[in-house]
Amino acid sequence: MDTYLLNHILDYSNLLLRWAHVITAIAWIGSSFYFVFLDNSLTRPTSPDLIQRGVGGELWAVHGGGFYNPQKYLVAPKTLPEHLHWFYWESYSTWLTGFGLFTVLYLFNAGTFLIDANVHAWSPAQAIGAALGFLAAFWLVYDLICRSLGGRTYGDLIVGLAVLLCVIGAAWLASQLFAGRAAFLLVGAMMATAMSANVFFWIIPGQKKVIAQLKAGQGVDPVHGLRAKQRSVHNTYFTLPVLVAMLSNHYGWLYMGPHNWAVLVVLMLAGALFRHSFVAPHKASVEGRRAPWEHALIGTALLLGVAFWLAPAPPSAAEREAAAHPLRFAQVQSVIEQRCVPCHNAQIQNKGVALHTPERIQRHAQAIYQQAAMLKLMPLNNATQISEQERQLIQRWFEMGAPLE
Repeated sequence: MDTYLLNHILDYSNLLLRWAHVITAIAWIGSSFYFVFLDNSLTRPTSPDLIQRGVGGELWAVHGGGFYNPQKYLVAPKTLPEHLHWFYWESYSTWLTGFGLFTVLYLFNAGTFLIDANVHAWSPAQAIGAALGFLAAFWLVYDLICRSLGGRTYGDLIVGLAVLLCVIGAAWLASQLFAGRAAFLLVGAMMATAMSANVFFWIIPGQKKVIAQLKAGQGVDPVHGLRAKQRSVHNTYFTLPVLVAMLSNHYGWLYMGPHNWAVLVVLMLAGALFRHSFVAPHKASVEGRRAPWEHALIGTALLLGVAFWLAPAPPSAAEREAAAHPLRFAQVQSVIEQRCVPCHNAQIQNKGVALHTPERIQRHAQAIYQQAAMLKLMPLNNATQISEQERQLIQRWFEMGAPLE
């Protein structure tokens, strides 16, 4: 197949899969957020009829011009309703589209997107195997932690700390093996895989066992509901950390530093704290307690800390002196020829961009400025070793109006 046609197919598949992934993720996260809110906002019914029917909690809400009265039965209703809605395709579709996108973008281009020879030099096949191993290994370790530690005294706290340590270790290891962009994505993907695996291996099978017991006229074992609730709560706390890991690939300055794994951990921790700041107030409101908004404040402090940590250093005396001198286009062209043209020339035009002539450089000046100077996404994995001073040179040239003299 022609290379240009193959690249076009991969790019278009990338677009469609990304679109589908976002759509299904919105549906999954939305339902997860709603049911966590619902669980934490239920009040004990006062109606004798509801109590007799086994309703353990209810909520009155108004939305879209109507009133809603969802009710939760303790363990299970006495009789199985004829129509029962299941929530699982949102999860499966999100994972399948995400894995498809990961395959098209990263696995098909492992030599470019997974590997940074300055981090770890290995073959594409080895990098692909390790990447897939990350997804499987995290689920196995996480599941073992939940099953072995979750039933102990303070089990939820112990499991939470153990999973946090596991994520920290995985973030550090990924940053030692993969390109920074891929490392961030893989840590998010392994947690997203665990989320979907929770639904597939625990939540849905547990619900099916409850239904089977109801149909057989047997007493319902509450352990299935407890296990499903545990994994469902974990899923809701994973959502914002996963989202920030997925979004990070648009910001090269996040993952290009020597301590990029620590940046990712802090961002994810902030996300989990923000999620808790939404979860906890629901229960606090029902119980008449103060809403614990301090978690959101801690998360905000962490984000501000990252901002200060990654802020560029003030220019040195030599850099200030260089900036005071007139800038010639020949200087910028020399940088672009060394750092950009190897992948953007007459023969190779990645993303349809060629930069081998002054006119083409000027035509793509804004994209060069955004990708190389501001977002620091290019060169990909800094394959051509562009320096910070060279990025600043491009920035100065663009802010001067991108002249050709």
